[in-house]
Amino acid sequence: MLALAVCNVVSLSVATNLVSTLNPEDKISIKRGVALTGLGFAYFTSLFSLLNLAALSTGAGARFRHAYRLSVGDVLDITNKLVSAVQAALSCATGAIVCMWSCTRDFMRSSHFMSEAYAWFGAAYFFYDIWSMYMVYVQMSNSAEWKSRFQKRVSKNGELVLSSGDGARKKPSASFLEYCRHEPVILMHHLFIGGFGFLVIVYFRGSFGDCTFGFVYLMELSTPFVSLRGILSRLRLKASRLYLANGLAMLGSFLLCRVLSLPYACLLYARARRLPYLEVSGL
Repeated sequence: MLALAVCNVVSLSVATNLVSTLNPEDKISIKRGVALTGLGFAYFTSLFSLLNLAALSTGAGARFRHAYRLSVGDVLDITNKLVSAVQAALSCATGAIVCMWSCTRDFMRSSHFMSEAYAWFGAAYFFYDIWSMYMVYVQMSNSAEWKSRFQKRVSKNGELVLSSGDGARKKPSASFLEYCRHEPVILMHHLFIGGFGFLVIVYFRGSFGDCTFGFVYLMELSTPFVSLRGILSRLRLKASRLYLANGLAMLGSFLLCRVLSLPYACLLYARARRLPYLEVSGL
């Protein structure tokens, strides 16, 4: 645990140090960007592993799992969602910095190095998360619920017995190809965002539209609430007031940052180009 904690803290500290000396409108070099991506892998992977180890190998973790009757698959799903919430928080911090810098200056040409820096660092998250979700899928496939459904049958006299061969061998772990067939949409989403989305922010856009990409980063504001919703569901707390309050916060943040932010960005663009809003928005 100590080694994972050190790796987690050091990777984020080194990544921060790599960009802390830059001026706001500096560009991220390929060498610096590759280093940020490597540090991103180390940060998100070590955080996921650290949370899992704390939940599965400590006394406090054992008491927590017992209190909420959590399987190993449940634990991995919860830690996956916690890492997702952390990534969303970093994305929102980036979006706030970019918007405060670029949107208050030249809308088209102003830029802040954080938009590119976090594109390099954050791209690692989407590829890490493919591995992380595969780990969750494997544990869920081998959970007690899976065994009760596929490895057991009820005899004619009503007794529960193992199906043939259960005592001799276990079901092999789900293959990665099986996982890909089971989750094609989320897999394509991660590959698209981590690949093409990264290229758009770093290369294809040139030096234009930094303010707009700040709003794109801020779209992650609803993700922590989505993650908490899933965690509370795993903890069997759907009837709690916290679940209700979190749902309202999720709806509000989704409306603000994923629905209303786009027409607001169009408004800023219309003002900058001195064009009618209806023409810019496509209405």
